Amino acid sequence: MLENLCTLPLNADVFTTALHPSKPLLTIGLANGRVETFRLPAVSSSENDGDDDDDDDDDDATKANKAKPPVNGRRSLAEIGRGTIDSIWQTRRHKGSCRTLAYSYDGAAMYSAGTDGLVKHFSPEDGRVISKMAIPSRSGEPDGPSMLHALNPQALLLGCDSGALHLIDLRDGAPGQKPAQTHFPHDDYISAVVAMPPTAESTSGVPKQWITTGGTTLAATDWRKGVMKRSEDQEDELLCATFVPGMGPKKNRNNGMVAVGTATGVVTLWDRGVWDDQQERIVVDQARGGGESIDALALVPQELGWGKKLVVAAGDGTLRVVDLVRRKQDSEPGSILRHDDAEAAVSVAFDCHNRLISAGGKTIKVWQELSELQGGGSSEDEDDDEEEDDDDSDDEGAGGSGKRAADSDDEDDDDSDDSDGPRKKRGKRRKTPKKPSEFSFPGL
Repeated sequence: MLENLCTLPLNADVFTTALHPSKPLLTIGLANGRVETFRLPAVSSSENDGDDDDDDDDDDATKANKAKPPVNGRRSLAEIGRGTIDSIWQTRRHKGSCRTLAYSYDGAAMYSAGTDGLVKHFSPEDGRVISKMAIPSRSGEPDGPSMLHALNPQALLLGCDSGALHLIDLRDGAPGQKPAQTHFPHDDYISAVVAMPPTAESTSGVPKQWITTGGTTLAATDWRKGVMKRSEDQEDELLCATFVPGMGPKKNRNNGMVAVGTATGVVTLWDRGVWDDQQERIVVDQARGGGESIDALALVPQELGWGKKLVVAAGDGTLRVVDLVRRKQDSEPGSILRHDDAEAAVSVAFDCHNRLISAGGKTIKVWQELSELQGGGSSEDEDDDEEEDDDDSDDEGAGGSGKRAADSDDEDDDDSDDSDGPRKKRGKRRKTPKKPSEFSFPGL
């Protein structure tokens, strides 16, 4: 299934991550308020991977790795030696902790929100701050941010610990001084925001409705009509959610569903447009009194050819594959991965090259499909599975220098306040994090 391409240890707990919609860029927000953007390992074309003329451009170590015979018909990632993560820039973005990040709809801008009560708008290329907006307070006290989401080119959604959901107008190219709209779909913190794809009747072609989870309820909101529906109390904390296209009732398979992860190890399925209550449940972790919480989930890209499946991050630090068609967790070898022995992943997502990125504790991991890492040829009498693997080309490329740019938030860098601030609530309390993992291989 998936193999660890590379591992990146961090100097503080990661709170949030954001992936560029079309480039291999990963931005992380840490508990100490720092924000950093990395360039993920490049993906080379199959033509270049198999072209012997490119050997002249390789260094001696890479040539030596290419010369080694493959083991069981394929080379390991350490032998390939291309999995490097390079830092582009990093800065002290917030006083306290950086709680949430989001790229703009087209990836041309970035936004962050922290426990200092600010939303910052900055360049994803160098991290330079363009504008700031204060988060509205609630009852005279600061309202901690919990979720940012770029709904469309004109609107940014900001969820808060109080259950408030602010719609920020971006039509002038930057956030205004205050939100354009504020809704209260939940009584507890906003744990997830999921944009609903536009319908066939839409004239704009961009999302204008969204689903949120908060506490034990799910709600549907329209940016013109406000909160349209709030579900019944699910008697279980809803922690994460994603939209699944191409699934739905028998007579309307293209309707789509929303998959929601809960604090007791269950994925609940909701038919689009029917938000009163969940339609089905998939038990991922079975245990008396409730299983491990599902802290994050991601839909497997269609390009990988796995079918309708989710990767879910469980509270015990494992990453598990859930089959939405069969309504059960995959039991195939390699369908359970380990992000960390002590810390759960707070986010899982697939980048623009269909690689899985998991983040949690003080560790970032990049995972790639095994078939894309195959090397060498197989004999004609090998089985069909091995022949299919041999047809796949290497999908790693060379990394960069890893040099860091100068900090961009000069006014924040001089502040020594590293307080963590109120952390997100979770269904289960995590264990003490272990020491950062070592790099998977030289070059990181």
